[in-house]
Amino acid sequence: MASFVQILLLFSLSLHLVFVSADDQSSEAQTGTRTPPIIRPNKLVLKVQKDGATNLHVAQIFKRTPRVLVPLVVDLNGRLLWVNCENKYLSSTYNAPICHSAQCAKAGSHTCRTCSSKLPTARPGCHVNACGVMAVNPITQQSAMGELAQDVLSIPSTLGSTPGPIVTVPQFLFACAPSTLLQKGLPKNVQGIAGLGHSQISLPTQLASNFGIPLKIAVCLASGPSQNGVIFFGDGPYNMLPGIDVSRQLTYAPLSIGGQGEYLINIQSIQINNKVVPLTTTRRPNQAMLSTTIPYTILEQSIFKALTQLYINQFPGVPQVPAVAPFGLCFNANKIKYGKTGPAVPSIQLVLDNQQKIRWTIFGQNAMVQARPGVMCLAMVNGGANPKVAPIVIGARQMEDNLVQLDLVKSRIGISNSLLLQGTNCANFNFNTTTTT
Repeated sequence: MASFVQILLLFSLSLHLVFVSADDQSSEAQTGTRTPPIIRPNKLVLKVQKDGATNLHVAQIFKRTPRVLVPLVVDLNGRLLWVNCENKYLSSTYNAPICHSAQCAKAGSHTCRTCSSKLPTARPGCHVNACGVMAVNPITQQSAMGELAQDVLSIPSTLGSTPGPIVTVPQFLFACAPSTLLQKGLPKNVQGIAGLGHSQISLPTQLASNFGIPLKIAVCLASGPSQNGVIFFGDGPYNMLPGIDVSRQLTYAPLSIGGQGEYLINIQSIQINNKVVPLTTTRRPNQAMLSTTIPYTILEQSIFKALTQLYINQFPGVPQVPAVAPFGLCFNANKIKYGKTGPAVPSIQLVLDNQQKIRWTIFGQNAMVQARPGVMCLAMVNGGANPKVAPIVIGARQMEDNLVQLDLVKSRIGISNSLLLQGTNCANFNFNTTTTT
């Protein structure tokens, strides 16, 4: 039997619940509205589409008040999110932090910026004594000083395998950049860049901090211009139709961060059909950078020459044809058959550990590109003898229909290899059902 003390505690708890319920009902009666529940998502999701003209991947991000869908190019190594504020930026929640404020320190800004305008009042991107931050077009490398700003950012959460309620970051830090940065290299409709690099004000860092989710970015880029890819923020499972948790296929290797917040992996060797590419250069391929703004993998010149020579040897019976720029090795497409992962061509293995157990295998669809009718080319380009960034830059083509997880909690990269082998692809996240708040 329950003791007298236990009965007394239960009675007190019951009274407390009754009074709380009564207070809630009284509040609803006075305001006529129900207070929305606090949503604590454990994973966020972003829709990404491939632009057919530029081969860049564009995210659709909700910003401002009232909410507007803003298309932004995904830059895996970008340090921040920047948008053009000169073209009808209307928002009742916009704010420009003053110079030397805590927000400026967080953004690493030590520059005070005053915008001179012919208009009598300040406007988004043009305030007196604001923080100056540098915005960069990752395609042209053109840069310009912009204004550090705050505004609402909204993003869908996930419920299992479908998007859940849209949640908001009320004071998301970004840069208001001049429209001149949009004039070259970017899709016509985009309004800026969504930087996913490792910095205090990048998109994934602010989302992780605001919602208390793990700092993990899972990129799944679709291969077709009409398809929707997806980027997950937070931990798995990452479910694709017809009900496949693609995170179960991940194998992990060390991940490091460069001086500008870029993501780097070490490549111990390169193989084609499990045969080692003989590299005579003193500059080993070891360090490779991941990039979503470079469409095809770039190889240092000596690496490119050694790889293409072995590739030719491993692909007998298919005649070469004159190369189509920017590619250096092309074949007669009419002589190439197709299989489960696209063109039936030699696979390329990037070996990521000394034991040769962890491999990023590049299969047909990711290895080849249809350059023109009847011509299929190796989807890698010669980067010259003195590449500016790294001996290898892994481009977006090699990441498409692969799940690539950047786990910044454990400093590791997770690689699924081609999802086509699992009977799914990156276009198979279910965006059809969305709950909004």
